[in-house]
Amino acid sequence: MKRRDFIHLTGMGLGAAAMPAFGRSVSIEEALIPVDTVLKKRMADTALNSAKSKGATYVDVRIGRYLNQVVAAREKQVQNISNTESYGMGVRVIVNGCWGFAATNNLTTDSIAKTAELAVRVARANAKLMSEPVQLAPQKGYGEVNWKTPIIKNAFEVSIQEKIDLLLGVNNLALTNGANFINSQLFLVNEQKYFASTEGSYIDQDIHRLWPTFTVTKIDRTTGRFETRNALSAPRGMGYEYLLPDKSEEVQAHFPLYRNRYHILEDVRLATEQAAEKLKARPVEPGKYDLVIDPSQLFLTIHESVGHPTELDRVLGYEANYAGTSFATLDKWKTGQFNFGNKLVNFVADKTEPGSLGATGYDDEGVKTGEWDIIRNGVLVNYQATRDQAHILALKQSQGCSYADNWDSIQFQRMPNVSLQAGREKMSAMDMIKGVEKGIYMLGRSSYSIDQQRYNFQFGAQLCYEIKNGQITGMLKDVAYQSNTQEFWNSVGAICDKSDYRLGGSFSDGKGQPSQVSAVSHGCPTTRFNGVNVINTGRKI
Repeated sequence: MKRRDFIHLTGMGLGAAAMPAFGRSVSIEEALIPVDTVLKKRMADTALNSAKSKGATYVDVRIGRYLNQVVAAREKQVQNISNTESYGMGVRVIVNGCWGFAATNNLTTDSIAKTAELAVRVARANAKLMSEPVQLAPQKGYGEVNWKTPIIKNAFEVSIQEKIDLLLGVNNLALTNGANFINSQLFLVNEQKYFASTEGSYIDQDIHRLWPTFTVTKIDRTTGRFETRNALSAPRGMGYEYLLPDKSEEVQAHFPLYRNRYHILEDVRLATEQAAEKLKARPVEPGKYDLVIDPSQLFLTIHESVGHPTELDRVLGYEANYAGTSFATLDKWKTGQFNFGNKLVNFVADKTEPGSLGATGYDDEGVKTGEWDIIRNGVLVNYQATRDQAHILALKQSQGCSYADNWDSIQFQRMPNVSLQAGREKMSAMDMIKGVEKGIYMLGRSSYSIDQQRYNFQFGAQLCYEIKNGQITGMLKDVAYQSNTQEFWNSVGAICDKSDYRLGGSFSDGKGQPSQVSAVSHGCPTTRFNGVNVINTGRKI
């Protein structure tokens, strides 16, 4: 089949491909029409009134419409075009001091009322097993408000043809430059979320996320060895402007808010060269090195060693059966002196940072989002909490960390953006490298391992370069650093200034049983870690 015929047929079949979770076929055009806010308020009030009439002392309602699109290509072929929609309502209540939850995708008045009644029955039954009642932090109602991801160009409105042309262009550039294989993908998410509660909030939100990515493979035909290099892109809470050139009129009109761009064609060109270079790279000599770590790699270490261990539900043991516990226990926090890192280390949780995956106006409990310190001057000063956890930390209000990944999922504590703050001294990555005698410059996330308490770990990187006497001397392979969280963050020697600050992130971070996924960003500048143990991960076969 010729490419133009394939594209024509996939375009003709797009409506059929856009199958929602419950079998209702919609076109892209239909999916982009938002549900009327007046209708959503009427449905929410039906649930609120029904639950209250059956004895609920607190009720919240989430009406969610979730759009997802994936476009994928391999070499010169389109592999997949997928559009899905999921639409329904979740009702959460407190009865006799206990939570109850029920959900439905049948949004008739009668079905909504019955779903709310079911949530009440679930709570009443579970209350018999409760040892202590739910304690909710105070929360005011906001009335009717809305929030939207401040995008320039809605990625869902960009034609499939344009996206296919982009990916095939990426693939063609890689193949032209010598790649043997190339996979490329675009992942799009649009969450249309409506929250209402008995406290008087009616919150309408429109949230967008985008992730362009690829994997280049280069083979040594003589030895049969191969190397890969993944995209150094970061998933972002942005629209299609993330992929537009900086000089485009649309981008310039909004400058400087959206000065961060991902140049996918330049990245794939470099990736092809670097995959070939990795085939010739010298194995690392194990030992102690000063590590200069780029944000494209460091964000993952932050996610695993700082983000997860400061989740309060993990600290309390709620995740022990599935994802583990935390070394950062409450007794350490209560001393006000627990040395998480040295005085250069400051971590802030932030649910408002523009362009981040975790940016929202309100969380899934109707709490207005904000920012707060987690690590200040190296000391553990706070965690991540929801309304029913706030009293444990003696907080007067929730930190806005509640999230559910779908309307039929119950909301619970999820990670906000957790980011390392920039250094005060003006410094670029190259400035930092000049001060290193024996080190390694590391870029791009790769394989990793960390224990159940998020303490002992090992991380690799996509690209590793040897540093000798302030100069990059060549590429290394089979590099991974081993440390524990306290030792690692106490080894920080320097942090670049805010001009080097960049976001990385996880597009689908798993947690909970039944499992849910969330998207979260982690920002940081390039950072130097002194005297870290490096191992050689290679092995002969």
